[in-house]
Amino acid sequence: MSPAEPHASGPLTPDAGSAQPVTPRPEASWRRGVRALVLVARALRRAPLTVALTVLLWVVGGLTGSLGSGPSPRLLSRVGVGIPTLGEGRWWTPVSSLLWCSGITAYLLTTAGLLLIGPIAERRLGRRRAGAVVIAGQLVGVLLGTGLVRLGIAVGETWTQGLNEQIALGPAPGLFALAGALSFRLTALWRRRLQLVVVLVPLVLMLYVGHLPAVQRLVGAVFGLVAGLLLAHGRVAWRPRRPSHAETRVLVALCVAGSALGPLVASLYRDAYGPFNTFSDLYFSRPPSAEDIAYACSVSADECAHLKSSLHFFDSPGRLMAALIPVLLLVLAEGLRRGLRLAWWCIAVVQLLWIALLSWLLKVLLEQAGDLGGPSQVWQLVGEALLMPALVLLLLLVTRKRFSLRLPARDLRRLGLVIGGTFLAACLAYVGIGYLVRDQYNPDATLPALLKGLPSEFLPPAYNDLILSSPVAVGGTSQAVTTYVGLLFWVVALLALLLAFRRPSVQADAARARELLTRHGGSTLSFIATWDGNHYWFDEHGEAAVPYRVISTVALTTGDPFGEPAARQRAVGGFAAYCDARGWTPCFYSVTPQTRQEGERLGWRSLQVAEDTVVPLAELAFTGKKWQDIRTSLNKAKKQGITAEWWSWQHAPLAVRDQVRSISEEWVADKGLPEMGFTLGGLDELADPAVRILVAVDQERTVHGLTSWMPVYRDGEPIGWTLDFMRRRAEGFRGVMEFLIASAALGFKEEGAEFLSLSGAPLARADRGLPQTALQRMLDWMGKSLEPVYGFRSLLAFKAKFQPEYRPMYMLYPDPAALPNITRAIGKAYLPHLTPGQGMRLMRRLSG
Repeated sequence: MSPAEPHASGPLTPDAGSAQPVTPRPEASWRRGVRALVLVARALRRAPLTVALTVLLWVVGGLTGSLGSGPSPRLLSRVGVGIPTLGEGRWWTPVSSLLWCSGITAYLLTTAGLLLIGPIAERRLGRRRAGAVVIAGQLVGVLLGTGLVRLGIAVGETWTQGLNEQIALGPAPGLFALAGALSFRLTALWRRRLQLVVVLVPLVLMLYVGHLPAVQRLVGAVFGLVAGLLLAHGRVAWRPRRPSHAETRVLVALCVAGSALGPLVASLYRDAYGPFNTFSDLYFSRPPSAEDIAYACSVSADECAHLKSSLHFFDSPGRLMAALIPVLLLVLAEGLRRGLRLAWWCIAVVQLLWIALLSWLLKVLLEQAGDLGGPSQVWQLVGEALLMPALVLLLLLVTRKRFSLRLPARDLRRLGLVIGGTFLAACLAYVGIGYLVRDQYNPDATLPALLKGLPSEFLPPAYNDLILSSPVAVGGTSQAVTTYVGLLFWVVALLALLLAFRRPSVQADAARARELLTRHGGSTLSFIATWDGNHYWFDEHGEAAVPYRVISTVALTTGDPFGEPAARQRAVGGFAAYCDARGWTPCFYSVTPQTRQEGERLGWRSLQVAEDTVVPLAELAFTGKKWQDIRTSLNKAKKQGITAEWWSWQHAPLAVRDQVRSISEEWVADKGLPEMGFTLGGLDELADPAVRILVAVDQERTVHGLTSWMPVYRDGEPIGWTLDFMRRRAEGFRGVMEFLIASAALGFKEEGAEFLSLSGAPLARADRGLPQTALQRMLDWMGKSLEPVYGFRSLLAFKAKFQPEYRPMYMLYPDPAALPNITRAIGKAYLPHLTPGQGMRLMRRLSG
């Protein structure tokens, strides 16, 4: 042992047992509840401003008898803020309005918001700043919001006319301002989500409910966002970063959900008259009033019968059909969140149908313009209602490439059979049973009349006036058919959609390929074949498979063929013949020397494109000078109370998954460049049950970093593991990656694994002193040029800390003339969502 080499018992020698990962037991629900209450109590102890404002709000409300339904009219006129109180010179009302709410519901919602936002804001912004933002946001929100309403009245904006006498209460404008300012102190993931919610909630309330408080909240939210950006002092870029693919789906789904919930929320208000609420009955149907029925009965017996039948419908379970469109949009929004193309198309069709319906109404109303205040008034009413579906449709078009996941053909057929079969059964039940009890209709139903009334069974009640008249059910059986036929169809259809979205099954070919991979094994990268986006070629005996994707007529494979060992050798030629028959250029990417030899027998060319780094585990021991960095990371982690825990994505606690998403989103935002795919996994790939996730957590359950590991099979069992996903918290433990990889190595060794692969580093390779071709030199130059952006060479240098064996990975191609097409295909595979703006930014960073 040399003097420079640390002794085995020295301070840098880790305790191997303590460094091994643990698999925590699921925590009992009552323990989670107790721990949550303890955390809430601790947070409130450190948030005196929040506690003081909450207590003051309830004490003042209780002393003035305002908790039930808000202040009395006399007190409201003295402490509330609005055009009447400000016009009477009550200058204190912008401040006094902060101490009351409009009723018990408002008190509960405001308290929940304060307890959720306040403690975090006091910790991230500081108490003084948090208090200043609340007060300033309240003043700006109520004064500027009221001023904008007054301006709208002056210029003749229709919906603002009804706000002239309204008086608002509550600290909501200040609270929304605080949330907006706080968002700039959060990670990229929650910054975007909170900012979207902070703007979307008051905006939807203003557009659909249209009351004065909604306007004031929106102004307060905008003020908070501006204040938060100014208080960030350059820590957040003025130009927002593009979110990741998964986060884009979440944000778009939230917008669609907001457009669906707006009419539902407006239905809870007695006098909702926002600009988008003009045709709200077509979104959320309402029962006819007693006055409507009395008037109809005085005019027409048929109309009277229809309205009475409609009232009976609303008194039955059929009233659930009133919320059909919002519920349908919410179900489809779940499909959007999961990136499914089917959900994208369904929502696009719904928005187009809504636009078509409003356009037809515009034509009808223009014919009656004289009774509605003139054509300009009609255009304004319909134009305001058209704006929301037009905006949603535009958002879908702009983000359409993010929704590329397709349901397997088997699932689509099953879904079509369930929905189509249920629809056919519902039609036959309505027409067949209706005809059998035709004397229970007024007038007696005929077959043509039942067929004319069939569409109304599958539409919300408000649409009955827009379609052909249907016979009125007056008997018990006929009323039951009218009530339940459409309702049962939509219950089955929506449940079938939701199940298809939430639990998409694996394609038959993908399941077959996975079974082949598990049974016979493959290379260290073969598990990538199970990812979405791959197609599969199988040899004639089904003994070998090649995963591939076709991009610009290039059939680009992922790793080696896998399957029965002898069949793998034949697979290269077999797949080449398969591609030749279809006019594709085959290209085997990231393959081992064994596959390279098979390609060279066919006269193909090869080029090294990556370097695999494999760590044998049998004799692994972190002793000696060469392991000093690893021992240092293990010991530092132990001193700071950081441990490594194994999880699968499905069983990981919600807090862990949320932090993983947040860390990943922060990493993408900091890059400001598109995520890479193809052989580099992301969040979507963590969900595979076979993938193991190792997270580093401290004693406060804060996640400092994570790695994911893909199995390498032999005879149905994993004999090695390949590193895929790596992320660390920006402000977390610096040596977390070394700690996690070392801990994983110790854990896998204990389990009996033979090796772990640190995966291939693209466009980086070890120097073996071999002669280089011109093409290889060009590839090395590309790797060097991309180093400042993606750091492939730095990644290879980092992996050298683990003393791996270097194994070259090659690209095989049959025709040098096809290299330009192959290069473009590889670029599209790695950067499938590269936008022109990102491309320009990438070029600037490379040239800089």
